[in-house]
Amino acid sequence: MIAALYVETKGCYAGLPGVDAWDAARDARLYHGPHPVVAHPPCQRWGKMWFGQPKTVKEKGTRKLLGDDDGCFPRALWAVRTFGGVLEHPWQSQAWPYFGLTVPPRTGGWIKADNYGGWTCAVEQKPYGHHARKPTMLYAIGCELPELAWGKTEAEFDAE
Repeated sequence: MIAALYVETKGCYAGLPGVDAWDAARDARLYHGPHPVVAHPPCQRWGKMWFGQPKTVKEKGTRKLLGDDDGCFPRALWAVRTFGGVLEHPWQSQAWPYFGLTVPPRTGGWIKADNYGGWTCAVEQKPYGHHARKPTMLYAIGCELPELAWGKTEAEFDAE
């Protein structure tokens, strides 16, 4: 059994045998084990536009706060470190340096992430069925580290 944290109600984890899916209604911040996790905490407040949409910021004069995700990322990191598993976040997530995780090379390969026994890597999701390259960082602890499709993939654009 694994716990899939911060996932969509009707997403790819829903109904899978051996998966305990935690959507927004279940509030993954409340997960207390005992199973290893696959965590997908929200990334909006950790990405390139963590402050909000530029037009909204200009019009309203207010900016969001870096990392203001109601404690989702730190709780996901705690769950992975406590029960083992994998946490994923977009490439260039500000959460990696904020929480002292080593930023992996974009070229791929597992490297030591921290002093807790964690490992990190960068991988693109296109080789795994995503329609876009979608570079992603993974943090793993207490599990086997698989060989993945390392490096950048070719960008593909529709002819239209």
